[in-house]
Amino acid sequence: MRIYLDNNATTQVEPEVLEAMLPCFREVYGNASSVHRFGQDAKDLVDEARRQVAHLINAEPDEIVFTSGGTEADNLAVRGVIDSRRTRSPHIITSQIEHHAILNTCRALEKEGVKVTYLAVDSEGIVDPEGVRRAITAETALISIMFANNEIGTIQPIREIGKIAREHSILFHCDAVQAAGKIGIDTRTLNVDLLSLSGHKFHAPKGVGALYVRKGTRLSPLFRGGTQERRRRAGTENVPGIVGLGKAAELAYSGLTQSDTILNLRAYFESEVLNRIDRVHVNGALERRVPNTSNLRFDHVESEGLVINLDLEGIAVSTGSACSSGAIEPSHVLMALGLPIEKAFNSVRFSLSKYTTREEIDYVLTRLPGVVQRLRTLYPTRTPTVAVS
Repeated sequence: MRIYLDNNATTQVEPEVLEAMLPCFREVYGNASSVHRFGQDAKDLVDEARRQVAHLINAEPDEIVFTSGGTEADNLAVRGVIDSRRTRSPHIITSQIEHHAILNTCRALEKEGVKVTYLAVDSEGIVDPEGVRRAITAETALISIMFANNEIGTIQPIREIGKIAREHSILFHCDAVQAAGKIGIDTRTLNVDLLSLSGHKFHAPKGVGALYVRKGTRLSPLFRGGTQERRRRAGTENVPGIVGLGKAAELAYSGLTQSDTILNLRAYFESEVLNRIDRVHVNGALERRVPNTSNLRFDHVESEGLVINLDLEGIAVSTGSACSSGAIEPSHVLMALGLPIEKAFNSVRFSLSKYTTREEIDYVLTRLPGVVQRLRTLYPTRTPTVAVS
């Protein structure tokens, strides 16, 4: 039996999504920028996908810019804003637990003279809106705070932060890659100016995403070339991927009520794990998180060993760690929560999807206790060598 519980990394493509994409390879294969019928047929499909994505987040179709995924959307939002309104020393406010697509972009901009404030979070991984307010300066050009964290699932107070940004006439970007398709998103009530999403996180193919750009928002493009995407993203449109993203957005909107089913399954899983295994803790917020994510800390068990041993049992999960040259880097998210480094190395993420079944969870529950006990018995706890950057 093979069980996939790593849906925050990527999801399987829905059959309806694949079916919608197939004609783009065999029949409607024109370049969507071409003026002939083949091209216009492809453009019609792109336009429909734009409407579908806009509907998912309550936006206007012409506010949607298609990208190659969440990383490009994040880069376009952050660098696009800064490049469009350079001051002597522009300032960005973000948090310590953002995805590396945001953090590494900010670090690169710091080398170019941009000032960045990395806000701390509390023990649940939540940003204090008043901390955002206090960090604002006369040079603040952008606030970028994620909607839901990819490792622990914590949902941020986006509406409150957006209100603060609006009061100070500062652009507000939200990385909603882990929220889109899981919980409702309304760009109008959230007070966001830019919002990123990625198709492969909600059952569309990899390699396609979108950036919502509120009308009137100045944004410099990352790429120079053609006039595609209203001059904001040059390059021939990935028509099959865009169509798949649109269909997945349509299905996600109609299936948001399924989140309760996923939430109940996650609650059952966590309750049983805590009952069957001692010294287990939930990282992050217990309530304020997306319904599919469970980040668990198993005291005295190295997370890498747990992931490998569960894989041998046919169960796919992940850690928040990144391996580099034989050294392991602790999760920056878990460290930001205030966990000691050794506890950050004891944590594993289980992320469910609409396709996860009770039978699969029960199978995991039959295997997980034995794996944990075996690892606690066989391998004394040690802190892995930490990569120095």
